[in-house]
Amino acid sequence: MGRDFTESEFMICQCARLMEDGKIVFIGYGMPQVAAILAQRLHAPRMVQVYEFGAVGSLPETPFVRFTMGGPRNCYRSLAWTNMNTIFAQAQLGMVDLGVLGATQIDRFGNVNSTMLGADYKHPEKRFPGSGGANEVLTQCWRTVIVIRHERRRFVKKVDFVASPGYLDGSREARERAGLPRGTGPWRVVTSKALYGFDDHSRQMTLLGVLRGLTIDDVLKGMEFTPLVGERWSSLSRRPRRSFVFSGRRSIPLVPSLARQLATNTNALD
Repeated sequence: MGRDFTESEFMICQCARLMEDGKIVFIGYGMPQVAAILAQRLHAPRMVQVYEFGAVGSLPETPFVRFTMGGPRNCYRSLAWTNMNTIFAQAQLGMVDLGVLGATQIDRFGNVNSTMLGADYKHPEKRFPGSGGANEVLTQCWRTVIVIRHERRRFVKKVDFVASPGYLDGSREARERAGLPRGTGPWRVVTSKALYGFDDHSRQMTLLGVLRGLTIDDVLKGMEFTPLVGERWSSLSRRPRRSFVFSGRRSIPLVPSLARQLATNTNALD
């Protein structure tokens, strides 16, 4: 049975659901920007978006313009315009509740690569524009959501380069020993086929939900490593139109139509 939504639209909706009203959310480049617009328009009107270039509390205008970060449409009605040092200092002080990042590669412990591919950093097979502020986001925000397409080449046993540290080698207090703030780290991984969390003890990626119509085996085929499977995992809605999120005043349907409207004006979502 064919779907009437794209992988990008599904990922945008799933990511938007994880953004809560009244929280301060550090928004990364690309798909996280679109998910933040969707969340703020539908169920999180009091969510405060912050960007690494200094904008605080913006209400980005639509249609979303591809390849933009720091433009006037991104920063519309910002509460404040600061700078990169100020934004990262606020995150370091524990003022940012959630970070949302895209990624090129991720491993079982949530270490993220958004910098390069290949074994030699000085002579990579491919180099990307990142990681920008992704290291600071995954290092300093209390929780971080990673948005990534579900492909075997992306879910690898070992990332080619650790641009943003997850739970490192997964050993007890590995992040703390490395000097990272206690209680921070990757929280959820949103993909085009599934939703993951991380085990509290082993710090391994854990399957929490699978797109309805797919099996666990379908999902595992797209990974180099085998994640843990939660005792209770959910079937993610094939059509997100019927999922509701309480906004504090009323329940609002999280529809894919707005995600489609936002996505149609950009191809920069991969």
